[in-house]
This record gives sequence, C-alpha cells and structure tokens, in this order.
Amino acid sequence: MPRLDVTIKTRDGVCPASLFTPSDKAGPWPAVIFFMDGFGIRPVMREMAQRLADGGYLVLLPDLYYRIGSYPPMDPPRIVADPKLREEFMKLVTSLNRDHKVSDAGAFIEFLLSRSEVRGDRFAATGYCMGGNVSLTAAGAYPGRFAAVASFHGSNLATDQPDSPHRFVKNISGQVYVAGAIEDKSFPDEQKDRLEQALSEAGVEHLIETYPGARHGFAVPDHPMFDPASAERHWNALFKMLGETIASEF
Repeated sequence: MPRLDVTIKTRDGVCPASLFTPSDKAGPWPAVIFFMDGFGIRPVMREMAQRLADGGYLVLLPDLYYRIGSYPPMDPPRIVADPKLREEFMKLVTSLNRDHKVSDAGAFIEFLLSRSEVRGDRFAATGYCMGGNVSLTAAGAYPGRFAAVASFHGSNLATDQPDSPHRFVKNISGQVYVAGAIEDKSFPDEQKDRLEQALSEAGVEHLIETYPGARHGFAVPDHPMFDPASAERHWNALFKMLGETIASEF
C-alpha cells in the first residue's frame, strides 16, 4: 500500500496523519483531506482513504483526536450497543469545537501546500459523521481553498448553535455534496432544509440528498448501519464530484 505516515505541526501540538497515493498512477496528484468519523483512526478509515487515493488522488487522513494522545482502535458495533461506552464516545466527539476544527484545517492546508506530491493549491474535503461536519466547517473557514466539499451522514450541519457549519457557508467557493440518512437524529429534515436554504442564499453550487433506506453510518464498512448499496452510491457521487472539480482544474 502506498502509504506514508507523517506528523503535522498544529497550533495545539503535533497531529499524526497518513498520506495515501495511487497504487498505479504517477504524481503529483490533486489532494483530498479525508476527515474521519467519530470512531477515530482504525483500519477501515485507512482502507477507505486508499480506495479514494486509487482513484487518482493524494489523500490526507489526519487523526483529529491527537489532543488526547494515543488510543486503542475503537469498535463501532460495541460502542453503539453499550450506553456507557456511547457516553464516553460522545465526550470525544464533542471535544472538537469549531475553533479546533478551523485551526487544524489551516495546518492541514499548509502541510499540503508544502508537499511536492500535491498538484495545485485548491483541494477537496470529504468527511463521515463527525467528519462531515468538519469538512463543511473547514471549507467555510478557508475561502478559495476547497474546490469540492462532501459530507456523508454528517452530523449537526445546521443546528441552532452559533458554531453550526451552515452559518459560514457563504465563504465556500466550491461544489458541495451532502448525503444524509433516514431517521437520523443528528441531521433531521429541519436541518436539511436549513442547510439547503443557507447554501442557496449564499449562491453555493450544491446537492443535498437523503439516501432511501440508508441509516447513519451507511458508508463506513465497520459501522453497524453499513449499507453496501448506499456505500457504493456514495463512492460514485464522491468520485463524480472530484472528477468535475480538482481532477479537471489543471
């Protein structure tokens, strides 16, 4: 696997990350920041990042939990099934506030700009669950840096909180694709409508969809709600958007 483990200096410390590149294509490559879901870095995140890279991209997978130090790989089905583990899990997720997300995204951008393997200075971002929130937050904080922004079963994208991602979408200059799940308490219909309105009013090119029958976690293979058909639909949508944006800019 063409993977390189790196560290990225941030405002708050040092973030471990991995770079994934195509198995059979010569660089440099357009870059994608892959924002992990709430269950952290584990084998399935690396497998997904490599699949994305094999489409012709350099993929940066940072560990957003670096502030807490090292942690053992998490087991999503076990955590989902155990109320006490879920409570501890949510403490991790909520430990990342908007300030952390924005500051980290700036460090990741600077890191990519410094790499000779990266083509161009506009990137894409994709994220899952918690990472979908981070993806939109990063794009809204750095105008002009993101040509494509994706969120899959992203959480809390348009809440009534002052740090909600939908409040900052006016700064997004690229395409936005959001795929939601049915009966998702972290992204109900009222949030979908609110995000749709915010993106439309800001003039951001976007598409928001709810995948029929898919539940929160549908795109991630080790999640108990993983849905193979919806996962393939997500890959097709993501590669389509990347092909129309960062892959064709140069």
